[in-house]
Amino acid sequence: MTDQDCAEDVLATASPDIDESRAAQLARQHFGVEAEVRRLTGERDRNFHLRAGAGREYVLKFSHPAEDPRVADFQARALQHVERVDPGLPVQRVMPAADGAPSVWYQAPGAPPRVLRLFTYLPGRPLPDAPRSDAQRRNLAQVLARLGLALRGFEHPAGALNLPWDIQRTDEVAPLLTHIADPARRALAQRALARFTDHAKPALCGLRAQAIHNDLNLYNVLVDPHDPDTIAGILDFGDMVRAPLINDVAVAASYQLEPGAELLEPAVRFVAAYHEVNPLARAEVDILFDLMMARLVMVVAIGGWRAARYPENRDYILRNNAVSWSRLQACDGMAREHAQQRLRAACGFH
Repeated sequence: MTDQDCAEDVLATASPDIDESRAAQLARQHFGVEAEVRRLTGERDRNFHLRAGAGREYVLKFSHPAEDPRVADFQARALQHVERVDPGLPVQRVMPAADGAPSVWYQAPGAPPRVLRLFTYLPGRPLPDAPRSDAQRRNLAQVLARLGLALRGFEHPAGALNLPWDIQRTDEVAPLLTHIADPARRALAQRALARFTDHAKPALCGLRAQAIHNDLNLYNVLVDPHDPDTIAGILDFGDMVRAPLINDVAVAASYQLEPGAELLEPAVRFVAAYHEVNPLARAEVDILFDLMMARLVMVVAIGGWRAARYPENRDYILRNNAVSWSRLQACDGMAREHAQQRLRAACGFH
């Protein structure tokens, strides 16, 4: 099986269920944690919240059995690296197993093996449920910039694998566009995809690349309940990949777009704040708008396809789809050169 087959199987194959009692038993056996267990949502992994004594809380993750086990190790080692380089960043900590390893193998009878990991649980208020502000946006951008700096020296063999949600592979979602029933929406996605293939893809190979978070959507951000301008947590390193750094900015900035008269302004401010901490190159900024649209295409194409396959998880899968269509439609109406100039100016390029 090729790396691409593995990546596609992770999205196309349902993850086998695990009941809460089994999760509790495995947490006790491998990590020495006695806890109450509650199931959490997830796109590919099976996740559980653990509440132990003395106020300790954790997240127990079972990887998708179709996912290359190196991917789980990639994510765990990256978090350990970030903890060493910038311990003030609000990310989960990896809790080692009894043997000191960051993960263990688990195989149920008659089922394929999967990787089991335990992380600290980050308290906070999900960003979509919190008031929004310019200060919050600025702080979020600068936390992401710090994360990019922290990951800059991190290397892992799994970073080179074909992994889901990698913007470098946006053109590979083209076959999924046939599943979009509305002809106008399908044409919209095709135009955005053409921007990627014409402008962004040829430039990506010449840009700096490193391990990136790759999924800073608003649901992966926690804020302080008492001070929502303060970022309390960056969650879900499950889509990590080694890719051009600008892709990480594009993913995050695409969720800052606000359809309306000021469509681009929040994203421009986000990019400017990022640039203050982790300066971007002009060549990176020049394709940023194309990459933002590419991310939106991936969301609507992959999300729609997966929701049809897994209707029981439809609400979670489609949580970003409606607004992504609105953003994509609004971006389609903006001249590429205008967006490019706005983003250049935000970073001091003229």
